[in-house]
Amino acid sequence: MDLFSRSWAALRTAVAELPDEDFARPSGCAGWLVRDLVCHLVIDAQDVLITLATPAEGAPTRDAVTYWEISRTPPTGEDPLDALTVRLAAAYEEPRLLKFHLDDVGSAAGRAAGLADPALRVGTRDEVITVADYLSVYVMEWTLHHLDLIAYLPDAADPPADGLARAREMLEKIAGAAFPASFSDKDALLVGTGRRAPTEAERAELGDLAAKLPLYLG
Repeated sequence: MDLFSRSWAALRTAVAELPDEDFARPSGCAGWLVRDLVCHLVIDAQDVLITLATPAEGAPTRDAVTYWEISRTPPTGEDPLDALTVRLAAAYEEPRLLKFHLDDVGSAAGRAAGLADPALRVGTRDEVITVADYLSVYVMEWTLHHLDLIAYLPDAADPPADGLARAREMLEKIAGAAFPASFSDKDALLVGTGRRAPTEAERAELGDLAAKLPLYLG
């Protein structure tokens, strides 16, 4: 719960501190500007609220690791839902409106997460998952999207260190192998999820793991 809250608060703060001109810069998500990514975060916050208000019966069918659908095909930004996000973001017209909506819905999502019973089972994507695992999923989501947000903003702050470490741990479980100790948590996530290509030296260090990468999480 605490790690979810810290990761989410850091990401929302990073958005709140962006000057207006940065909303028109590219993000780390293919085909999306920063404003498009922020609009996606609003949708993510709505998803958190909906899921936490959707109790489910039966045994969990997914956990924080098996929740993800893994693809070897990189996103292009041309998926219909991705394209819809771009249109929604453009409709805001002014960055302050996006900031306001993210703060409003995002704060509510954060409060709902803090009040939720970690052992409660909830339904999402036709699956059953505990609240604790669902919020861990979003530690990964917030951390990766924080990296996407600052991809072309060199002066912006990185995600929280403990969020980076937890996201790396989950990615290693998804990959079924550990990244070399020489990789920082940030670099493991960027290379592991295809947000940047490994250098020749990094590829050599990855060894057999290089053949499994990148993993596109959806």
